[in-house]
Amino acid sequence: MSINRTSVYLDYNATAPLRPEAREALLRALESPANPSSVHAAGRAARDVVERARAQVGALVGVPAGSVTFVSGGTEANALAIDSAKAAGVQRIIISAVEHDAVVETAKVSGLPVEILPVDSNGVADLAWLAQALETPGKALVCLMLANNETGVIQPVAEASALVRAHESWLHVDAVQAAGKIAIDFSGLGADTMALSAHKLGGPQGVGALVAGTRAAVTRRQHGGGQERGRRAGTENVAGIAAFGAAALAAPEGLASLAEQGHWRDALAFRLKAEGAVVLGEGAQRLPQTLCFAGEGFGSEVQVMNLDLAGVMVSAGSACSSGKVKASRVVEAMGRSDLAPYALRVSGGWASTEADWIKCGDAWLAAWKRIGARRREVA
Repeated sequence: MSINRTSVYLDYNATAPLRPEAREALLRALESPANPSSVHAAGRAARDVVERARAQVGALVGVPAGSVTFVSGGTEANALAIDSAKAAGVQRIIISAVEHDAVVETAKVSGLPVEILPVDSNGVADLAWLAQALETPGKALVCLMLANNETGVIQPVAEASALVRAHESWLHVDAVQAAGKIAIDFSGLGADTMALSAHKLGGPQGVGALVAGTRAAVTRRQHGGGQERGRRAGTENVAGIAAFGAAALAAPEGLASLAEQGHWRDALAFRLKAEGAVVLGEGAQRLPQTLCFAGEGFGSEVQVMNLDLAGVMVSAGSACSSGKVKASRVVEAMGRSDLAPYALRVSGGWASTEADWIKCGDAWLAAWKRIGARRREVA
């Protein structure tokens, strides 16, 4: 882990530090450069690297290697899924109100009608609404993420799948945040397509995958040499893919210890709530290493800056907005627009320690008290 250990890094939902196994695989692949489409010995060796990683990523979610298409990351995987569903004849798109911008923005420009699946106060999808919406004639693409990137709330994907399949529609699952943090069974969830990203689970940035089930036909997104079984042209990112595979292989071994972070998360939540903070999504099942909370009147950007000065790195909501800090759309969808400008996300991962979570709490509470003291002075 390259981050200075005098600092605390609790922003794994933005990017996880590179796992040692992934680093080793990355460097090993870089030392043997070759095009996996070449037929000579070096090319065949590179092809073996790619196909071994494909099997490792498939195993992470319980699918055969042939179900995995490598892409540049979660954003492209989501876009490829939406494009493929459109090519397969879906007539409308239903997206949950808490989907990542990668899904929201791609749906908006798809040219298809877009409906918003509401969530409850904990951020959980309203399946009764979905059931009614699916009664409308016309095959639908339903996009429901497995775990929310801001709150960590886990969605009832398998239950949604039963509804979607009963209406002969298509279910796409953005599992970018869930992969490597909880066990995933693609078939058990009933997904048709699923997006994954290497850098969220300890692989490098710039590589991801779209997993497709037997009911889904993946369309060609970019044209050229016919790589990735004709689904995505362009020479594969061999080193990145090798590291992705290594991270996918290592991640399940740490799930039990990662689950223990739920205790550290809850201990921090207890401290914060005692001082007036509001924990978001706590009434739902969540990723064990994700905590989203808000201190009313304490702006998200100010919180991030104060913690950073104290050596603690966290995020204000999603970290995929080109460095911008804005009111959380997810929190607004949960009916807490009053707290949306103040939401903060703390997310641990494979190298986090209990001391990290404690230091984060110490730093936030100290800043919270300073803000309170200033308010009293002004009053």
